[in-house]
Amino acid sequence: MRSAHVIRTPDQRLRIFVSSTLQELAPERRAARAAIERLHLAPVMFELGASPHPPRELYRAYLDQSDVFVGLYWERYGWTAPDEDVSGLEDEYNLCPSEVPRLLYVKAPADSREPRLSALLDRIRHDDLAAYKYFESAKELGRLIEADLATMLAERFEQSQARLAAVVLEDADRAAEPVRLPMPLTELIGRDADIAEIGRMLDAGARLVTLTGPGGIGKSRLAIAAGSTVAHAFEDGVAFVDLSAVPDPERVLHAIAQAIGVRDTGDAPIMDNLITALHDRHILLVVDNFEQVLDAAPMLTSLLASAPGVAMIVTSRVLLRVSAEHSYEVGPLAEESSMNLFVERARAVKPDFELTQDNAMAISGVCAAVDGMPLAIELAAARVRVLSPTELLERLDRQLNVLVSGSRDLPERQQTLRRTIEWSTQLLDDAQRHLLDRLGVFEGGFSLEAAEAVGDDGATDAVSDVLTDLTALVDSSLVSQTVSADRPRFGMQAIVREYARERLAGSGELAAVRDAHARFFLDLGDRVEDELKGEKQHEWMQRLGEERENLRAAERYLLDSRDWDRAATLAFSLYLYWWVSGLLGEVRTWMDLALRSGDSLADHTRAIALYFSRTIMFWRDPDGSVAADLTTSADLFHQTHDPDGEALTLISLALALMAGGKPDTVRAREVMETSLALFRGSGSQWGESMALVLLGRVALLEQKLPEALDRFEKSLAITQRTGDAIGERIASYHLGWTELKLGSVDDARADFALSVRVSASLGHVEGLAYGLEGMVAVAALAGDVDRAGRLAGAARALRERSGLHNGPMFTFHQAYLDQLSASGSGPQLDAAIAEGRELTVEQAVAEALAEAGQV
Repeated sequence: MRSAHVIRTPDQRLRIFVSSTLQELAPERRAARAAIERLHLAPVMFELGASPHPPRELYRAYLDQSDVFVGLYWERYGWTAPDEDVSGLEDEYNLCPSEVPRLLYVKAPADSREPRLSALLDRIRHDDLAAYKYFESAKELGRLIEADLATMLAERFEQSQARLAAVVLEDADRAAEPVRLPMPLTELIGRDADIAEIGRMLDAGARLVTLTGPGGIGKSRLAIAAGSTVAHAFEDGVAFVDLSAVPDPERVLHAIAQAIGVRDTGDAPIMDNLITALHDRHILLVVDNFEQVLDAAPMLTSLLASAPGVAMIVTSRVLLRVSAEHSYEVGPLAEESSMNLFVERARAVKPDFELTQDNAMAISGVCAAVDGMPLAIELAAARVRVLSPTELLERLDRQLNVLVSGSRDLPERQQTLRRTIEWSTQLLDDAQRHLLDRLGVFEGGFSLEAAEAVGDDGATDAVSDVLTDLTALVDSSLVSQTVSADRPRFGMQAIVREYARERLAGSGELAAVRDAHARFFLDLGDRVEDELKGEKQHEWMQRLGEERENLRAAERYLLDSRDWDRAATLAFSLYLYWWVSGLLGEVRTWMDLALRSGDSLADHTRAIALYFSRTIMFWRDPDGSVAADLTTSADLFHQTHDPDGEALTLISLALALMAGGKPDTVRAREVMETSLALFRGSGSQWGESMALVLLGRVALLEQKLPEALDRFEKSLAITQRTGDAIGERIASYHLGWTELKLGSVDDARADFALSVRVSASLGHVEGLAYGLEGMVAVAALAGDVDRAGRLAGAARALRERSGLHNGPMFTFHQAYLDQLSASGSGPQLDAAIAEGRELTVEQAVAEALAEAGQV
């Protein structure tokens, strides 16, 4: 809680508190301040103001308002005031809140370090609260602080994207809440007037604003900034839809669905799910990179017509040419803004770079030579590490006019950018250009491991060469680098990726490199298949979420090549990821292509294709065709000696047998006993726990409650022993219903709460809906009409907005709501349900856990 008595810091941006002695580290404090300001953050330093407050009151107030603590230490411990036990230097460290990140830097060598400072540093080394580095000069310190702050901010942003009540899986979180706008780490320069005009258009009632302009002009950054500026006007916020890795117009609706949290279950038209999810929401969609899917434009207008509270900012190199479109052409940067951008990007590679009277004319000339195109300016500025602005201008003047790569019918500025990219690549050596071309096959970013695998063309010491060459590409701004969960991750702007692919295609290597890309992800799927079922489940779900677009690209290549065997293998190895992430509908379309191809499929491939094509339809099987095809799939798995595949398919078969008005529990029990034996025979504890849940469900339907309780308890024990959080969620949920039927309401409440808590930590929306519905029954039995209604409304809204349709098969809470209505509480219940529909996911989780006394 902030103090009511506030001493204002010099700037209201993100605040970086700098702690050190003043005299001995004065040059270092200046370097720290410069590094912080280069990142457009606010340095909070004792000497910057706020007198006449007493020194101790001043730094305590400053600490209270700061977001990051930076400590600088060398030889002096600092002055200890009368009646104080420690110096101000140590007091600042002690008073820093534990949740505030701490970056500490110690100058070396230190010939006469005071004993009390040595003791303080020894304590700091052992308390695990801070990052700790040594430096020798003020210049080195400036570089360290700038790099560490940028990395920390990237990590914090990634973490903020990955929370839902607790620690939430990034990819699955998107199934619960909209994908929020990316948070660029650099300032958008020279676009204030554009942002204001786009905001005015939306305020005036425009619901489809298309930002047009050539690649590299800055449409995406402008759309993100404009969306962020107007977000307050939209009750449900802003969602970001990235179409850069969506080449098929038919996939546009699925990309929008994924961005706003609608699961692609495949058992209903995705447009219907979208309309249901959006019809009562007031939300802005920022849809990026639409030029490659222009045939999908009418779908946008259809969606807007059915969802009156939705507006869109779309970026495209050309107009969509649909009704209701309002266009805004994004132009180049003005001269002053171009120069400011050049200087800022130059400082990223040369921190001491400054705009001076000597270089101003050359910088202006460089910006004019590239037509004020932001990406071209960034590419040029990246070269100031080795070239002066004057040398840059000379090279640009000499070479841009003779470079002719790219289509001649492109707009002039597009040709300028292409030539700038080619000029940038000509400054690379052959190996670096070759790597850039090969990296063009990636979609949505890539890891260092993936770059090494795809960049390796068989040359000697290829791995070490790839790392060296990749570093050069990052230094040249042709490849960007971020940090995700302490791992480096890389990406390319769409226009650079297009250029790389054109070169790859021209060399005749495109198919071979795409195959290398697919091989890497096939190997990844094989390596993580078991990891997804144990203690590393959350980590790998998150990492696969980062690779989602690459997984899709690998599948598209295999399907386009009619390589049905490897396409099926990649799909099946990652079954658990597709399920939890709500992407089984998309996998179904892939496998349907194989089944409808007319080609002769291998038995194992056909088994996988039938499984994915039928398993999501198990709960709607009026004529028994789904059960019949699942039986065929299980038989094919058996014939090809895949016991785990056979056992998994038998689970879906048992579910189909138990669906409908006349469940066949006798055959379902037989099927599941076989499944359990197969999983135990192969040593799959994950499969064993799943089979036990299904056997418990059979016992529930047969009203054999003690048997059901035993099955669910054994399943829960296995999942908790192996670290399988998804299985724990499923087992605890079913255990809750059994205990409720046995009259053990307190035990049921605890189990439903566990299901909610685990689902929230995983970001598993389907599990969260089930858990909330279990808590509905508990609240209803307690006569708490308001809480039962709010939880029911929250669960209902979550299902509608997430595209979940098979709830009635697995939940029984409606009977408890009906009892409340029959008792005369209908109007109160209806009001509470309406209130619950407006709860956020976090609020719904808190409401449910409050019922269990766990908040």
